[in-house]
Amino acid sequence: MLNTLLPILLFAALALAVLGAARRFFMWRRGRPSKVDWIGGLLKMPRRYLVDLHHVVERDKYMSKTHVATAGGFVLAAVLAIVVHGFGLHNRILGFALLGATVLMFVGALFVAKRRLDPPSRLSKGPWMRLPKSLLMFAGSFFIATLPVAGILPEGFGGWILAIILAVGVAWGVSELFFGMTWGGPMKHAFAGALHLAWHRRAERFSGGRSTGLKALDLDDPKAPLGVEKPTDFTWNQLLGFDACVQCGKCEAMCPAFAAGQPLNPKKLIQDMVIGLAGGNDAQFAGSPYPSLDGSGIPLGEHSGGPHQPIVSLQGKALVDAETLWSCTTCRACVEECPMMIEHVDAIVDMRRHLTLERGATPNKGAEVLDNLIATDNPGGFNPGGRLNWAADLNLPLLSEKKETDVLFWVGDGAFDMRNQRTLRAFVKILKAADVNFAVLGLEERDSGDVARRLGDEATFQHLAKRNIATLAKYRFKRIVSCDPHSFHVLKNEYGALGGHYDVLHHSTFIDELVRGGALNLGQSKAASVTYHDPCYLGRYNGEYEAPRAVLKAIGIEVKEMERSGFRSRCCGGGGGAPITDIPGKQRIPDMRMVDIKETGAELVAVGCPQCTAMLEGVVAPRPEIKDIAELVAEVLIEPVEVAAKKPAARRELAEVQ
Repeated sequence: MLNTLLPILLFAALALAVLGAARRFFMWRRGRPSKVDWIGGLLKMPRRYLVDLHHVVERDKYMSKTHVATAGGFVLAAVLAIVVHGFGLHNRILGFALLGATVLMFVGALFVAKRRLDPPSRLSKGPWMRLPKSLLMFAGSFFIATLPVAGILPEGFGGWILAIILAVGVAWGVSELFFGMTWGGPMKHAFAGALHLAWHRRAERFSGGRSTGLKALDLDDPKAPLGVEKPTDFTWNQLLGFDACVQCGKCEAMCPAFAAGQPLNPKKLIQDMVIGLAGGNDAQFAGSPYPSLDGSGIPLGEHSGGPHQPIVSLQGKALVDAETLWSCTTCRACVEECPMMIEHVDAIVDMRRHLTLERGATPNKGAEVLDNLIATDNPGGFNPGGRLNWAADLNLPLLSEKKETDVLFWVGDGAFDMRNQRTLRAFVKILKAADVNFAVLGLEERDSGDVARRLGDEATFQHLAKRNIATLAKYRFKRIVSCDPHSFHVLKNEYGALGGHYDVLHHSTFIDELVRGGALNLGQSKAASVTYHDPCYLGRYNGEYEAPRAVLKAIGIEVKEMERSGFRSRCCGGGGGAPITDIPGKQRIPDMRMVDIKETGAELVAVGCPQCTAMLEGVVAPRPEIKDIAELVAEVLIEPVEVAAKKPAARRELAEVQ
């Protein structure tokens, strides 16, 4: 009886799964076109799954081992179950192999069940709570059903009663794990996730690559949407990526805005995009809601949408509130932590672009800043003629006069900020001490466009970028160096799409090169207790963690690391235009970061970003002192003593007074 029921159940579930897969694929394809390597992506998918994705999962050893056992056991058991019980190939060796696979899967499922006994708050509950039972049922049912195939039990053992029980168990297991993969449920991520890895929007992220620059809009195409208004405005493989979410909540746990009580939860935002594509409301969302100021969370069930309906409404309830999008600091902590490699920040900026370009709905000081960038080429609205006032006594070489140089020092808009001017002057001192052939653009330099782009004003960004690219094209230089990670990132990773390809370094990396090359004569810092804050746009965006620490070590500073440092560093709250949009929360992000700092007992915080400096110095005293790496290095420079050639003193004749 079982030999008749199992093939029917297996192939019925597979047929329904294929039908669901086609239905889901055409649902994703409602999105805008996106070029992918169809066959090449599928061929690369196993490596991306086993290496790239597992590299992220491996950070949590418990879940890594659980994932290997459960997922590996399931894939092997599913294939063998189809061969042995579906096609009736009752081979004893295959039977033992299937038993081994089900045991492996069963053990992994026990770890999943243990995790779900007291799940972290970041994990979604609801349907996800039944997943361990379904995994155990699938593994247990096929284990018992395979014992006769392996010759451990006789054929027909237990009679029709056991056959019916096993058939029910198999039906439960295969409906959740086969049918549920494509029709929706806790295992949906397995199907969507595999294809997401194959046709990822940023294929450069795999095999050790890095891709963090925002995608440019084609402003010359009148048919191209200016940002994303409705779910179908996303590219189809972005929609596929949203559907791959496993709802583990790792993004939620790392999000600074969520921790601060601002109305953003990256996990729920991604699920809202899935709801919008399929149509419906968020009443069935089984995770943490968006935070609210009273601490109760924004109620579920009141927001809804559809594939062709606006995601954000400025007049009434839609799928997402505008404040959710403007809460993001674009720190990429969510993207860095996501085991499915989903691009949350891309989605947020795409939706901001529509709000800014189409609706002119940038909140608080956003519109003023964007107007300033157009009128004065800097977000503060300062007279552009004052861009070099900070260096009036430094006799800086201008590239317009030299025409050619080794290093172009990109000053950035910190030139208008009195606090950041100390960092700039310190770096100039280092460049001169190392006898570096450098120059600045002076009054020819414009804002890099970073703030405009993060606020969704792609038009102003491209205008500024193209003007800077045209200016740079007039001169010859080997490298650009900047003290601002935001300018560094934009010049390095985002100007290329507009024709500006440059070798760009952050000043900490350049100082590290000078130190290792013996170009600087350094003493030892007197700073006793120092911690280092990793800027998001230097670390997570560009992978530079070692150079700043190497520089600090070279001047005798042993860094007291914060619990959240390196790729898990907490954002200062200064990126993505967050200080400009200023969405309220229960606490401020820089205040939370200062708590991390104080836990180290450090008396001084080393930084490498003017925005981080401003945000951390904005925390109410008492607090540790904040200094840029350039300032710390400049303090210990041992400058050569120039001994003037001794000349014989001139003999003075005394005039004879008559």
